[in-house]
Amino acid sequence: MKALREHLLAGQVIPAHPLALTAHRTIDERRQRGLTRYYIDAGAGGIAVGVHTTQFAIRSHGMLNDVLTLAAETASDWTSSIGSPRTGGASDSLALIAGVVGDRAQALGEAALARELGYDAVLLSLGALASATDDALVDHCRAIAEVMPVIGFYLQPAVGGRVLSARFWQRFAAIPGVVAIKVAPFNRYQTLDVFRAVIAAGRDDVALYTGNDDNIVADLLTPVTFPCNGAPVTRHFVGGLLGQWAVWTRTAVEMLRDLRMLRRDGVASGATARGDAIAQWLARGAALTDANAAIFDAPNRFAGCIAGIHEVLRRHGLLEGTWCLDPAEGLSPGQAEALDRVWRDYPWLRDDEFVADGLERWLH
Repeated sequence: MKALREHLLAGQVIPAHPLALTAHRTIDERRQRGLTRYYIDAGAGGIAVGVHTTQFAIRSHGMLNDVLTLAAETASDWTSSIGSPRTGGASDSLALIAGVVGDRAQALGEAALARELGYDAVLLSLGALASATDDALVDHCRAIAEVMPVIGFYLQPAVGGRVLSARFWQRFAAIPGVVAIKVAPFNRYQTLDVFRAVIAAGRDDVALYTGNDDNIVADLLTPVTFPCNGAPVTRHFVGGLLGQWAVWTRTAVEMLRDLRMLRRDGVASGATARGDAIAQWLARGAALTDANAAIFDAPNRFAGCIAGIHEVLRRHGLLEGTWCLDPAEGLSPGQAEALDRVWRDYPWLRDDEFVADGLERWLH
């Protein structure tokens, strides 16, 4: 677990892996493998599979085992072929993270499956425990952490999450098997609750990852300070585990690298140069949020979120179509036009040349 902690604390780009489907809504194995290869070659430090972006409904369709297996096998084969073999852990350059959902029995079963398939950690969703008390939630998380290292998941209520108190997060952070938290409530107050809780718990070995796709750059730049035992403690989001980073992943890797350097070293001596660089990045962050609004279909309360991710990947040739497991789920009216606009307005966000150079190799 030490190597996994070090890997996550170093700060990684971790895309939430989509589900590639055929027009008949069966798994498109060639393109599913192609997506995994794309993320690896783009420089992602991990992939999260079986999560919201993969579609939680893979479970009711009997696809969970196949989807997790495809990702694990492809990651092992592809990293071996490019000279960075996985030897079964996060000491390598890629952490495999499996989404885990449901009540105690289901979550334990999914965690055991992830362990059997060679995953490094599980991203634990609590959406199914909507009425559980903090005591019950902590007991649930502790039980899963006895099977696999756990990454906490603060999922926004608009897509199936629940509001979680700062008191819960402080108790959660105290669980020995917790290695990270993905903070994705799309809410500033609740985001700060998690920072305050982790600092109060004294856990400097729990990595904090932004899942706030609406605030990526500002999250990665902002230092957050709270007192612990009478002394100020400052933490940062070290990386992101994001649906937004399922697209334009090479750009995301370069972005995180540059933001980390800026946060650590600045760009030149003197406050003016550093301030200008930060201002430029915040402006880029606003553009990224604008693009994300189109991809995630924010005007329609995220109804076309997954289809929007699929559409970007389709335009790059990585997916054949935007099909979701639910035939009623697709792009919202006006969403394609919104994507046309951000495609035109923010060419610097896109991975056009990188994808064009690698597409044939990834889909072979």
